[in-house]
Amino acid sequence: MKNRRLKKARTINMGENAAFFIIMLPFVILFFLFNILPVLSSMVLSFFDYDMVSRPIFAGLENYSRMFAEDDLFLKIVGNTLKFSIVAGPLSYIIAFLLAWMINEFSPQIRVVLTFIFYAPALVGNAYFIWQVLFSSDSYGYMNNILISLGLLNEPVNWFQNTEYNMTLVLIVQLWMSMGVSFLANIAGLQNVNTELYEAGAIDGIKTRWHELWYITLPSMKSILLFGAVMQIQAVFSVSDIITTLAGYPSVNNSVDTLVSYIKDVGTTLYEMGYASALSVFLFVLVLIFRFGIGALLNLIGKSDS
Repeated sequence: MKNRRLKKARTINMGENAAFFIIMLPFVILFFLFNILPVLSSMVLSFFDYDMVSRPIFAGLENYSRMFAEDDLFLKIVGNTLKFSIVAGPLSYIIAFLLAWMINEFSPQIRVVLTFIFYAPALVGNAYFIWQVLFSSDSYGYMNNILISLGLLNEPVNWFQNTEYNMTLVLIVQLWMSMGVSFLANIAGLQNVNTELYEAGAIDGIKTRWHELWYITLPSMKSILLFGAVMQIQAVFSVSDIITTLAGYPSVNNSVDTLVSYIKDVGTTLYEMGYASALSVFLFVLVLIFRFGIGALLNLIGKSDS
Protein backbone atom coordinates (compact mmCIF):
# COMPACT_ATOMS: atom_id res chain seq x y z
CA MET A 1 0.00 0.00 0.00
CA LYS A 2 2.79 2.33 0.96
CA ASN A 3 4.70 1.53 -2.25
CA ARG A 4 1.63 2.30 -4.34
CA ARG A 5 1.30 5.71 -2.69
CA LEU A 6 4.97 6.44 -3.31
CA LYS A 7 4.67 5.43 -6.97
CA LYS A 8 1.54 7.60 -7.35
CA ALA A 9 3.29 10.57 -5.71
CA ARG A 10 6.31 10.15 -8.00
CA THR A 11 4.04 9.92 -11.06
CA ILE A 12 2.24 13.13 -10.07
CA ASN A 13 5.57 14.85 -9.38
CA MET A 14 6.98 13.77 -12.76
CA GLY A 15 3.83 15.00 -14.47
CA GLU A 16 4.11 18.40 -12.76
CA ASN A 17 7.80 18.66 -13.72
CA ALA A 18 7.02 17.74 -17.34
CA ALA A 19 4.28 20.38 -17.49
CA PHE A 20 6.66 22.96 -16.01
CA PHE A 21 9.37 22.19 -18.60
CA ILE A 22 6.85 22.33 -21.46
CA ILE A 23 5.62 25.75 -20.28
CA MET A 24 9.17 27.07 -19.87
CA LEU A 25 10.52 25.64 -23.15
CA PRO A 26 9.40 28.54 -25.43
CA PHE A 27 10.95 31.07 -23.04
CA VAL A 28 14.21 29.10 -22.82
CA ILE A 29 14.42 28.84 -26.62
CA LEU A 30 13.75 32.56 -27.14
CA PHE A 31 16.19 33.51 -24.35
CA PHE A 32 18.89 31.39 -25.97
CA LEU A 33 18.23 32.78 -29.47
CA PHE A 34 18.10 36.46 -28.52
CA ASN A 35 20.46 36.61 -25.51
CA ILE A 36 22.91 33.73 -25.28
CA LEU A 37 23.48 33.08 -29.00
CA PRO A 38 24.39 36.71 -29.91
CA VAL A 39 26.94 36.82 -27.06
CA LEU A 40 28.49 33.51 -28.12
CA SER A 41 28.51 34.62 -31.78
CA SER A 42 30.29 37.86 -30.86
CA MET A 43 32.89 35.95 -28.87
CA VAL A 44 33.59 33.64 -31.82
CA LEU A 45 33.53 36.43 -34.42
CA SER A 46 35.96 38.54 -32.37
CA PHE A 47 38.74 36.16 -33.46
CA PHE A 48 38.03 36.74 -37.15
CA ASP A 49 38.52 39.46 -39.74
CA TYR A 50 35.07 39.89 -41.30
CA ASP A 51 33.64 42.71 -43.43
CA MET A 52 30.17 41.19 -44.13
CA VAL A 53 31.10 40.70 -47.81
CA SER A 54 33.98 38.23 -47.99
CA ARG A 55 34.35 35.05 -45.95
CA PRO A 56 35.59 35.46 -42.35
CA ILE A 57 39.38 35.05 -42.01
CA PHE A 58 40.77 33.75 -38.74
CA ALA A 59 42.84 36.51 -37.11
CA GLY A 60 43.53 35.07 -33.64
CA LEU A 61 44.05 37.82 -31.07
CA GLU A 62 44.73 40.50 -33.67
CA ASN A 63 41.51 42.40 -32.95
CA TYR A 64 42.29 42.48 -29.23
CA SER A 65 45.90 43.57 -29.74
CA ARG A 66 44.69 46.31 -32.09
CA MET A 67 42.22 47.43 -29.43
CA PHE A 68 44.84 48.06 -26.74
CA ALA A 69 48.03 48.71 -28.74
CA GLU A 70 46.96 50.54 -31.90
CA ASP A 71 43.56 52.18 -31.41
CA ASP A 72 44.10 55.46 -29.53
CA LEU A 73 40.45 56.42 -30.04
CA PHE A 74 39.38 53.26 -28.19
CA LEU A 75 41.26 54.30 -25.05
CA LYS A 76 39.67 57.76 -25.09
CA ILE A 77 36.20 56.30 -25.58
CA VAL A 78 36.72 53.80 -22.76
CA GLY A 79 37.61 56.79 -20.56
CA ASN A 80 34.33 58.49 -21.51
CA THR A 81 32.37 55.30 -20.84
CA LEU A 82 33.98 54.90 -17.41
CA LYS A 83 33.09 58.51 -16.59
CA PHE A 84 29.46 57.72 -17.30
CA SER A 85 29.55 54.48 -15.32
CA ILE A 86 31.41 55.88 -12.30
CA VAL A 87 29.64 59.26 -12.09
CA ALA A 88 26.15 58.86 -13.58
CA GLY A 89 25.61 55.25 -12.41
CA PRO A 90 26.17 55.55 -8.65
CA LEU A 91 24.73 59.08 -8.43
CA SER A 92 21.54 58.08 -10.23
CA TYR A 93 21.28 54.91 -8.13
CA ILE A 94 21.69 56.75 -4.81
CA ILE A 95 19.40 59.65 -5.75
CA ALA A 96 16.71 57.23 -6.95
CA PHE A 97 16.79 55.36 -3.63
CA LEU A 98 16.81 58.49 -1.45
CA LEU A 99 13.87 59.97 -3.39
CA ALA A 100 11.96 56.70 -3.06
CA TRP A 101 12.77 56.52 0.67
CA MET A 102 11.48 60.07 1.26
CA ILE A 103 8.39 59.74 -0.95
CA ASN A 104 7.47 56.49 0.80
CA GLU A 105 6.76 58.53 3.94
CA PHE A 106 3.93 60.48 2.27
CA SER A 107 0.28 59.48 2.12
CA PRO A 108 -0.70 57.05 -0.69
CA GLN A 109 -2.38 59.80 -2.78
CA ILE A 110 0.64 62.12 -2.71
CA ARG A 111 2.96 59.14 -3.21
CA VAL A 112 1.19 58.14 -6.44
CA VAL A 113 1.49 61.67 -7.88
CA LEU A 114 5.17 62.04 -6.96
CA THR A 115 5.98 58.55 -8.25
CA PHE A 116 4.45 59.41 -11.62
CA ILE A 117 6.37 62.70 -11.79
CA PHE A 118 9.76 61.08 -11.13
CA TYR A 119 9.06 58.07 -13.35
CA ALA A 120 7.81 60.19 -16.27
CA PRO A 121 11.23 60.65 -17.99
CA ALA A 122 11.68 56.87 -18.20
CA LEU A 123 8.07 56.43 -19.29
CA VAL A 124 8.50 58.84 -22.21
CA GLY A 125 11.44 57.30 -24.05
CA ASN A 126 12.53 60.39 -26.00
CA ALA A 127 12.04 62.89 -23.20
CA TYR A 128 15.67 63.96 -23.57
CA PHE A 129 14.69 65.99 -26.66
CA ILE A 130 13.53 68.73 -24.30
CA TRP A 131 17.17 69.38 -23.46
CA GLN A 132 17.77 70.31 -27.09
CA VAL A 133 15.26 73.10 -26.66
CA LEU A 134 16.62 74.21 -23.30
CA PHE A 135 20.21 74.32 -24.54
CA SER A 136 19.63 75.16 -28.20
CA SER A 137 22.67 76.74 -29.85
CA ASP A 138 20.79 79.86 -31.05
CA SER A 139 19.43 82.81 -29.08
CA TYR A 140 15.98 81.16 -28.96
CA GLY A 141 17.30 78.43 -26.68
CA TYR A 142 15.99 79.01 -23.16
CA MET A 143 19.40 78.94 -21.47
CA ASN A 144 21.04 81.22 -24.03
CA ASN A 145 18.07 83.59 -23.96
CA ILE A 146 18.08 83.87 -20.16
CA LEU A 147 21.85 84.36 -19.88
CA ILE A 148 21.95 86.94 -22.70
CA SER A 149 19.00 88.82 -21.11
CA LEU A 150 20.90 88.91 -17.80
CA GLY A 151 24.01 90.18 -19.54
CA LEU A 152 26.02 87.09 -18.64
CA LEU A 153 26.56 86.16 -22.31
CA ASN A 154 27.26 88.34 -25.33
CA GLU A 155 26.39 85.68 -27.90
CA PRO A 156 24.73 82.26 -27.94
CA VAL A 157 26.75 79.23 -26.84
CA ASN A 158 26.59 75.95 -28.71
CA TRP A 159 26.40 73.97 -25.48
CA PHE A 160 26.54 70.40 -26.79
CA GLN A 161 29.33 71.18 -29.25
CA ASN A 162 31.52 72.89 -26.66
CA THR A 163 33.95 70.54 -24.90
CA GLU A 164 33.79 72.67 -21.74
CA TYR A 165 30.12 71.91 -21.20
CA ASN A 166 28.99 68.90 -23.24
CA MET A 167 30.20 66.13 -20.90
CA THR A 168 28.60 67.77 -17.85
CA LEU A 169 25.33 68.35 -19.69
CA VAL A 170 25.15 64.83 -21.09
CA LEU A 171 25.84 63.41 -17.62
CA ILE A 172 22.98 65.50 -16.19
CA VAL A 173 20.61 64.31 -18.94
CA GLN A 174 21.65 60.69 -18.35
CA LEU A 175 21.08 61.09 -14.60
CA TRP A 176 17.63 62.51 -15.26
CA MET A 177 16.70 59.78 -17.73
CA SER A 178 18.08 56.75 -15.90
CA MET A 179 16.56 57.17 -12.44
CA GLY A 180 13.04 56.04 -13.36
CA VAL A 181 13.31 52.23 -13.29
CA SER A 182 15.46 52.11 -10.13
CA PHE A 183 13.18 54.65 -8.47
CA LEU A 184 10.06 52.59 -9.24
CA ALA A 185 11.73 49.37 -8.07
CA ASN A 186 12.81 51.02 -4.82
CA ILE A 187 9.29 52.34 -4.18
CA ALA A 188 7.95 48.80 -4.61
CA GLY A 189 10.67 47.35 -2.38
CA LEU A 190 10.01 49.86 0.41
CA GLN A 191 6.31 49.02 0.32
CA ASN A 192 7.10 45.36 0.94
CA VAL A 193 9.37 45.78 3.97
CA ASN A 194 7.74 44.09 6.97
CA THR A 195 6.83 46.87 9.43
CA GLU A 196 7.09 44.42 12.35
CA LEU A 197 10.85 44.40 11.81
CA TYR A 198 10.99 48.09 12.81
CA GLU A 199 9.14 47.31 16.06
CA ALA A 200 11.53 44.43 16.77
CA GLY A 201 14.47 46.69 15.94
CA ALA A 202 13.27 49.33 18.41
CA ILE A 203 13.19 46.68 21.14
CA ASP A 204 16.74 45.61 20.20
CA GLY A 205 18.05 49.15 20.54
CA ILE A 206 17.73 50.68 17.07
CA LYS A 207 16.76 54.29 17.73
CA THR A 208 17.58 56.45 14.67
CA ARG A 209 16.15 56.35 11.14
CA TRP A 210 19.64 55.86 9.73
CA HIS A 211 20.11 52.72 11.84
CA GLU A 212 16.70 51.50 10.68
CA LEU A 213 17.79 52.13 7.10
CA TRP A 214 21.12 50.28 7.44
CA TYR A 215 20.08 47.33 9.61
CA ILE A 216 16.46 46.75 8.55
CA THR A 217 15.34 48.54 5.37
CA LEU A 218 18.34 47.89 3.12
CA PRO A 219 18.87 44.23 4.13
CA SER A 220 15.16 43.59 3.49
CA MET A 221 15.53 45.05 -0.01
CA LYS A 222 18.74 43.38 -1.19
CA SER A 223 17.12 41.66 -4.17
CA ILE A 224 15.42 44.91 -5.23
CA LEU A 225 18.67 46.84 -4.76
CA LEU A 226 20.53 44.33 -6.91
CA PHE A 227 17.85 44.61 -9.61
CA GLY A 228 18.13 48.41 -9.53
CA ALA A 229 21.92 48.18 -9.70
CA VAL A 230 21.80 45.88 -12.73
CA MET A 231 19.37 48.23 -14.49
CA GLN A 232 21.65 51.19 -13.75
CA ILE A 233 24.67 49.31 -15.10
CA GLN A 234 22.72 48.51 -18.26
CA ALA A 235 21.59 52.14 -18.60
CA VAL A 236 25.01 53.79 -18.20
CA PHE A 237 26.95 51.31 -20.31
CA SER A 238 24.42 51.27 -23.15
CA VAL A 239 24.01 55.05 -23.39
CA SER A 240 24.27 56.02 -27.04
CA ASP A 241 21.07 57.49 -28.47
CA ILE A 242 21.03 60.36 -25.97
CA ILE A 243 24.59 61.36 -26.82
CA THR A 244 24.14 60.95 -30.58
CA THR A 245 20.96 63.05 -30.52
CA LEU A 246 22.31 65.86 -28.35
CA ALA A 247 26.00 66.00 -29.29
CA GLY A 248 26.05 64.11 -32.60
CA TYR A 249 28.41 61.35 -33.66
CA PRO A 250 31.26 61.76 -33.65
CA SER A 251 31.06 64.46 -31.01
CA VAL A 252 33.61 67.29 -30.97
CA ASN A 253 37.02 65.66 -30.40
CA ASN A 254 35.09 62.49 -29.45
CA SER A 255 34.64 64.18 -26.07
CA VAL A 256 31.42 62.36 -25.09
CA ASP A 257 31.41 59.30 -27.37
CA THR A 258 30.91 55.95 -25.62
CA LEU A 259 31.69 52.33 -26.40
CA VAL A 260 28.20 51.54 -27.70
CA SER A 261 28.37 54.45 -30.16
CA TYR A 262 31.83 53.36 -31.25
CA ILE A 263 30.74 49.74 -31.71
CA LYS A 264 27.82 50.87 -33.88
CA ASP A 265 30.16 53.02 -35.98
CA VAL A 266 32.79 50.28 -36.43
CA GLY A 267 30.19 47.62 -37.24
CA THR A 268 27.60 49.46 -39.35
CA THR A 269 29.70 52.21 -40.99
CA LEU A 270 33.15 50.66 -41.37
CA TYR A 271 31.78 47.09 -41.63
CA GLU A 272 34.59 45.73 -39.45
CA MET A 273 32.41 43.14 -37.77
CA GLY A 274 35.31 41.20 -36.26
CA TYR A 275 36.70 44.28 -34.51
CA ALA A 276 33.20 45.42 -33.50
CA SER A 277 32.65 41.97 -31.94
CA ALA A 278 35.91 42.26 -30.00
CA LEU A 279 34.79 45.67 -28.71
CA SER A 280 31.45 44.12 -27.71
CA VAL A 281 33.20 41.34 -25.80
CA PHE A 282 35.30 43.93 -23.96
CA LEU A 283 32.12 45.85 -23.04
CA PHE A 284 30.47 42.62 -21.88
CA VAL A 285 33.43 41.83 -19.59
CA LEU A 286 33.39 45.40 -18.25
CA VAL A 287 29.68 45.12 -17.40
CA LEU A 288 30.28 41.79 -15.63
CA ILE A 289 33.08 43.31 -13.53
CA PHE A 290 30.81 46.15 -12.41
CA ARG A 291 27.92 43.74 -11.80
CA PHE A 292 29.89 41.48 -9.45
CA GLY A 293 31.60 44.46 -7.82
CA ILE A 294 28.25 46.01 -6.92
CA GLY A 295 26.97 42.61 -5.75
CA ALA A 296 29.95 42.38 -3.36
CA LEU A 297 29.24 45.88 -2.03
CA LEU A 298 25.57 45.06 -1.46
CA ASN A 299 26.59 42.05 0.62
CA LEU A 300 28.15 44.49 3.12
CA ILE A 301 24.76 46.06 3.84
CA GLY A 302 23.51 45.55 7.36
CA LYS A 303 26.83 44.26 8.71
CA SER A 304 28.04 45.71 11.97
CA ASP A 305 31.63 46.74 12.66
CA SER A 306 31.59 44.80 15.90
